[in-house]
Amino acid sequence: MASAKEIRGQIKAIQNTGKITKAMEMVAASKMRKAQQQVINARAYAEGIHRIIANLMQAHPEYHHPFISPRDKVKRIGIIVISTDKGLCGGLNSNAMKKAVAVMKTVGVDADMLNIGRRAGMFMRRINAPILGGAENINDQPSMDELIGVIQVAMNHYMEGKLDEVHMVYSEFVNTMTQTPTSTRLLPCPVPEQVSHPGYWDYLYEPESHGVLEGLLKRYIESLVFEAVLENKACEHSARMVAMKSATDNAKSIVHDLRITYNKARQAAITQEIAEICSGAAASA
Repeated sequence: MASAKEIRGQIKAIQNTGKITKAMEMVAASKMRKAQQQVINARAYAEGIHRIIANLMQAHPEYHHPFISPRDKVKRIGIIVISTDKGLCGGLNSNAMKKAVAVMKTVGVDADMLNIGRRAGMFMRRINAPILGGAENINDQPSMDELIGVIQVAMNHYMEGKLDEVHMVYSEFVNTMTQTPTSTRLLPCPVPEQVSHPGYWDYLYEPESHGVLEGLLKRYIESLVFEAVLENKACEHSARMVAMKSATDNAKSIVHDLRITYNKARQAAITQEIAEICSGAAASA
C-alpha cells in the first residue's frame, strides 16, 4: 500500500485535473449555445436554396449545368470530411472517420480526400489516403473565407472531369447528447424526393440561364458545406461538454476512493505505532 503522503499527492493532482475539466466543461457549454444558434440560422437559408435546387432538378432548363447532370460512369470520387481541430470531444471524430471509410467502401471506386479540420487530415495521412486539399484551424465562428479553398478545389476537379462525384461526411447536430455521423452527395446534386412544382416547366432567367445557374449552384454547394461545418462545430462543443462533465465526475469518484485508501493507510500507521509503543512498554517492564 502506498504511503499516506503519496496518496495525498495523488488526491491533490486529481483535484487539480478535475478543476481543469470543470472549466473546460463550462467553456464548451458557453460555446455550444452560440454554435446552436448559428446552426439554426444557417438551416433556414440552406432549406430555402435547397427548395430552389430541388425544383431545378425537376424542371427542364434551357441550359443543363454539369452540377445537375449525373455522369454515365463513376470512376473516381472526392470526399469532403469535416472534423474538429482539437480532441477531448469523445468519439465524435472517430465516428466521422468510420463513416468516411464506409462511404469509400460503399462506392467501391478510388477516392480523393478533402479535409476540413486537423483530425481528419491526421487520420487520412495515417491510412495513406490521397489528399487533394485541406483547411485547418477553423474559427469557432467560421467564415466562408476559411472554407472556400477546399470547396473550390472540389468543384474545379468535378468540372474538369477528374472527379465524377463529390460526397461530404460530417456530424449532424441532433441535440446536446446526440451527434449523428452523416454522409451526403454534393455533386451531382441529388435528385429530390419531393418538389413543389412538378411537371414540364422552367424559370425565367435574366439575362440568361447559363450565368444564373452557374452562380446559384456554386452558392448552393458552398452553403451546404458551410452549414455542415456549423453543424460539426455545434457537435464538437456538445461532445466536449459531455466528455468534460464525465471526466469531472470520474475525478470526483477517484478522489473519493483515494480518501478511503488514505484513511485506511493512516489508520494502519497509527495502529502500528500504538503496537510498537505497547511492545516497548512491555519489554521495559
